[in-house]
Amino acid sequence: MPKLRNAALAGSFLVAAATSAIVPAFASEPIKIGVLEDQSGDFALATSGKVEAIQLATEEINAKGGISGRPIELVIYDTQSENTRYQEFMRRVLQRDKADVVFAGYSSSEREAYRPIVNQLDGFVFYNNQYEGGVCDGNMVITGAVAEQQISTLIPWMMEKYGKKVYTIAADYSFGWISAEWMHTIVKENNGELVGQELIPLGVSQFSQTIQNIQQAKPDFVVVLLVGNAQSSYFEQASAANLNLPMASSIGVNQSYEHKRFKPPTLANMHVTTNFIEEIDTPSAKEFVARFRKKFPDIPYINQEAENSYLAVYLYKEMVEQANGSTKRADLQKEIAKGNICTDAPEGKVCIDPKSQHVSHSIYLAKVGEDHSITFPAYWQDVQPYWLGQAGCDLTKYDPSTQYSPDNPPPKD
Repeated sequence: MPKLRNAALAGSFLVAAATSAIVPAFASEPIKIGVLEDQSGDFALATSGKVEAIQLATEEINAKGGISGRPIELVIYDTQSENTRYQEFMRRVLQRDKADVVFAGYSSSEREAYRPIVNQLDGFVFYNNQYEGGVCDGNMVITGAVAEQQISTLIPWMMEKYGKKVYTIAADYSFGWISAEWMHTIVKENNGELVGQELIPLGVSQFSQTIQNIQQAKPDFVVVLLVGNAQSSYFEQASAANLNLPMASSIGVNQSYEHKRFKPPTLANMHVTTNFIEEIDTPSAKEFVARFRKKFPDIPYINQEAENSYLAVYLYKEMVEQANGSTKRADLQKEIAKGNICTDAPEGKVCIDPKSQHVSHSIYLAKVGEDHSITFPAYWQDVQPYWLGQAGCDLTKYDPSTQYSPDNPPPKD
C-alpha cells in the first residue's frame, strides 16, 4: 500500500488507508499529492475508483523508488459530491497540508467551484475527468477526454450509421450547456438536423415527458448526456416505454457502468466514445485490469475516470523527473511547454498538449449489445485535444485562466 498521511480531524471527511506493503527506504521528504474526490454522494458511483487508481499507481511508483528518489504521500478527502466541500478542502490541502499537487473533481460545477481558489493560491491541479472542454488555465492539467475527442468522433459515425436527425438530452449545468453547443456545431458541420434538445436539472429522475417529446420528434438516434444516479433512471424508463432508438453518449457506460447495473436489454444499442473501459481487449488494458482487481478485488467496475487518474500519477512523475525533481509549478510548466511529457497508459501512449495542458487519447467506440456485452466497431488512435490550441489558447505564452466554448472562443490577437 502507498504511504498515506493520516490527516483525520474531528468532523472532517478525510478517508485514509493503512500502510502495509514494504517499500524502499527514502532519505528525502515525500511529494504530497492531495486527492479530493467524491467517495460518497450522488457522484460516488463513478468516482470512487479514481481514488483506488491513484493508490495503485502510488504503490507501484513507491515500490520502484518513488519520484526522483522521493516517496509519494497521499492526503485524501471525501468531497461528498458537494461543491462547498471542494472549496473547503482545496484551501485546506493547499494551505495547511502543503500539497505539491492536487487531483480533484468529477463534475464541471465542482471544478469551477474550486478553480478560483487554485488560481488565487497558485496551486497545481490535475482534473482527471472526461468533460465538455474549453478550460485554458495554467494551474491545471486535464487528463480526461474532451468534446473534440469524443463527440467529434461519435456523432459523425452515428449520423452515417443511423441517420441525420438527432435529439439531445443533457444535464442542466456547464457540462450539458457546453456539450449542447458542441452538438449544434458538429451536427451542423455534418449536414444533420437537431430535432430536439432538453437540459435536465441534476437530481431529476422522472422522464415520461422527455420520452414523449422524443417519440414525437422521431429522431434517428438520441444523444444521452445525463449525470448522476438520479438521471440514470432515464435508461430503464426509455426501455419500458419501448423507445427502441439507438443511443450515443460520451459519459454513459464509461463512467457509471449502466450496462452492468441495469438488466438487459436496457442499454442495448448504446454507443459510447471512451478512452478506457475495462472490456478493452489489448494487452496493456488487460494487464492494468488484472493489477487493479488484484489490489481491489471488490471494485464493481474499472471505468474511464479510474484510468485517467492512474495515468495522471505517471504523467506527474514524468514532468517532475524531467524538471530534475522540482515540484514548482513554473518549473513543471517549462517541461510541459517542451511537448514531451508522455506516458504509456493502459489505453496506449498519451501526451500532454503544451498549449492547452490537455491530454491526447486513444478513443474507442464501445457498442452495447442486447445482452449488454461490449463490442468495439471503431477506434481512433492518438486523437489530439486540438480545439483550444487552434482557437487561440496557448499557455506557453499567456494564461487567461478562462473556460471557452464554441460560442465563446478565445479572443483573437
